[in-house]
Amino acid sequence: MDARLFFQAIVKFLLGFVFVVLLLFVRAGTLSYWQGWLLLGILFAPMFVAGLIMMKKSPELLRKRLNTREAQAEQKEVILFSGLMFLTAFVVAGLNVRFGWIILPAWVSFIAAVVFLLGYVLYAEVLRENAYLSRTIEVQESQTVVDTGLYGVVRHPMYLSTLVLFLSMPLVLGSILSFGILLFYIPIIGKRIRNEEAVLEEGLEGYREYKKKVRWKMIPFLW
Repeated sequence: MDARLFFQAIVKFLLGFVFVVLLLFVRAGTLSYWQGWLLLGILFAPMFVAGLIMMKKSPELLRKRLNTREAQAEQKEVILFSGLMFLTAFVVAGLNVRFGWIILPAWVSFIAAVVFLLGYVLYAEVLRENAYLSRTIEVQESQTVVDTGLYGVVRHPMYLSTLVLFLSMPLVLGSILSFGILLFYIPIIGKRIRNEEAVLEEGLEGYREYKKKVRWKMIPFLW
């Protein structure tokens, strides 16, 4: 086992967990925020298991997923806006509980939790199909076009999975206000896709032909 990679993964996992806990429960002003605990469970438990599996079976993929250093200025802006969006959404979800603005029924949170877990399954399948996945936009050495499985249906199934995950999170938290904020993820990810496809067209052999073969970016018959 790569001890350095393991340490890096554990540190990022724990920092992420603590950060989300502080955002949700400090703003809520209470630990009796069951929707917050529900989100923590369905978010971090599968993440921990997936990290262990990648550590054992595909440490190089885990290393790529931990790397968030974007080289392109346009993508740095996307990361910045995404971070601000999530920060605002989680703060608003906590404040929503503290002040009792608009609390969604419990059944909405439970249904959203199921949808979130289905998004995680989709995410895991994408990781299984594409060993070149990275958190940053780049063309890797010896990279080839993946056009089978989910990639034979849409060109960006990873972004589809993140869309499902991100839009279900505020509903798990019971906050329709946070859901409205996270809708901004759609234009943000649209901008990222445009830039990513420009990079791939220029640097990845066969990608232009792949775009002609697979028409839909994220959602079949829609986008």
